[in-house]
Amino acid sequence: MENGATSDGKDPSGFLSEILGASVTVKLNSGVVYKGELQSVDGYMNIALEKAQEYVNGKLRRSYGDAFVRGNNVMYICAGN
Repeated sequence: MENGATSDGKDPSGFLSEILGASVTVKLNSGVVYKGELQSVDGYMNIALEKAQEYVNGKLRRSYGDAFVRGNNVMYICAGN
């Protein structure tokens, strides 16, 4: 696969729009992980989560009603928990 493209050629923005409202895991470049319901994502990968939980070193650190993550900090987004 070239340039990180998936084998089915799916556009990442299409995938992200399909999982709006679903539970997701977001890992940051720092290693911190957020889990919550994906409410929005934009072209810069800025993310809004509801019912967010913050995990540091695998341990629950905080729970938030809403969390906003700046896109340049995102390593990956995974659907489902």
